[in-house]
Amino acid sequence: MNRYLAIDIGASSGRHIVGWKENGELKTCEVYRFPNGVVEQNGHLCWDIDALVSHVKAGIEKACAKYEIESLSVDTWGVDYVLLKGDEPVLPVYAYRDHRTEAVIEKVHERISFTRLYRHTGIQFQPFNTIYQLYTDKIAGRLDGVTDFLMIPEYLMYRLCGAKSHEYTNATTTGMVNTKNGAYDPEIIAALGLPPHLFYPLRQPGSIIGEYEGIKVMLCATHDTGSAVEGIPMEENAPYISSGTWSLLGVKTEKSITNAASELANWSNEGGVGYNRYQKNIMGMWLVNRLRAELCPEKPWGEITAEAEASRFEETVDANAAAFLAPENMVEAFDNALSAKPKTAGDYFRCAYRSLALSYMNAVQELQHNTGRHFDKLYIVGGGAKNGFLNRLTEEATGKRVIALPIEATALGNLKTQIVRGGDLGAPQKEE
Repeated sequence: MNRYLAIDIGASSGRHIVGWKENGELKTCEVYRFPNGVVEQNGHLCWDIDALVSHVKAGIEKACAKYEIESLSVDTWGVDYVLLKGDEPVLPVYAYRDHRTEAVIEKVHERISFTRLYRHTGIQFQPFNTIYQLYTDKIAGRLDGVTDFLMIPEYLMYRLCGAKSHEYTNATTTGMVNTKNGAYDPEIIAALGLPPHLFYPLRQPGSIIGEYEGIKVMLCATHDTGSAVEGIPMEENAPYISSGTWSLLGVKTEKSITNAASELANWSNEGGVGYNRYQKNIMGMWLVNRLRAELCPEKPWGEITAEAEASRFEETVDANAAAFLAPENMVEAFDNALSAKPKTAGDYFRCAYRSLALSYMNAVQELQHNTGRHFDKLYIVGGGAKNGFLNRLTEEATGKRVIALPIEATALGNLKTQIVRGGDLGAPQKEE
C-alpha cells in the first residue's frame, strides 16, 4: 500500500500528514506539527527559513519512523520567496506583512500600469504581491549577483532534493505570469528591468523533481489555496472559502476573467490544477486571532464564541480596511474604526465575526455579478470552518447554504495530487 506525505505549512503552523487509499477512501494520519510565525529583524518582518527547513526534515523523519513513504510534497502560503546566490540563501527572507514595498508600488505602476498588469496576469492588487517585493529588492540592490529566486515551498523542496523549480499555481501569485499562456510574462519582466534568468519555465502539479532519502519529491499545487481547492469534496462547482489567516473566496472557472469590473472589484485569477481560480483575497481569522492574543490569550475558543454570541454589540467595521492588515495593536485599530467603544471582550469578537460575515456577503455578491451566475451553496474549509457562530452569521448574511467542512483541505489536496500521480486513482473521500 503506497503512502504519501503532505507537508502543509501556514503562516502560524505547519503539519506533516501521511495519507493512503484504503477501500476507496483516503485515510490520513498527522505525524508532526510545529509552530511558525514572523520574526522581527532590524525593524522588518521576516521568516526563519532555517527553522522551517529543520522542521520539514524533522517531520519527514517522524513519518519515516512510522511508515514507508512513496512521495512527499510541500505547500505553503504564496507570494513570498527566497533569493539565492548559488546554493546560499540571501538573508533575511522577508514576510509579506512587512511594509517594505510601500515606497515602490507607485514606481512599478509608472513603468507598467496596474490596468495593463491586470490584463496580462489577472492578479488582484495587494501591496505584498511578489512583483512589488522583487522590485523593492532591485531598488535596494539585493538582486545583484542573485542566481535564483524560489518561492518558499520550492526552496524547501530544493533543500531536500537539490532541484530548483518553479511550480505553476504558486507562480501565479507573483503577479508576473501571463494568464493566457501560463508562463512568466517577458513584457512585465523587461518593463521592470528584472533579471530574466530568474524566471524558469513553470512546472505543473504532479511533476517529480527529485528524491530525498529514497522518497520521491513531487510538486503538488504548492500554493496552499490551490491545494485547498483540490481538497474540497464538492458535489458541484460552487463558491468556496478557504478560511485561515486570510479568507480566500472564489469559484473554479474554465478561463480567467480580467474585465474592468473584476479589476475594479480587485478579483484575482490564480492557477488551479487544470482550471482557473477566480477568487478574492479578503480578511480572515487574523482579526480574531490578534484580538485573542491581546485580550484573552488563555481563553478557549469555545468560551470566546459563546461570549460573542451573548454580546449585543451591533456596530461593524470594514474588515478589509488597511488599518487591520498589520496594526501594532488590534484592539486600538477596532477602537479607532468604531463610533462606540466595545465594553467587553465579547463585544470585540462579536464585532469581528459580524464584520467578517458581511465581507463574505459583499464578496459573494460581487462574484455572482462578475460571473453572471447564481449559486445556492457556499463551501467553507480550513480552520474557520470550525467556528459555528461565524458559519451561522455567514449563512444569514449571504443567503447561501453554508457547507462547513472542518478538514485539513490543503493537506488533502496536496495528497490528492500525489495519489493520482502515484497511480492510486480517485478523489479523496474523507479524513480520519
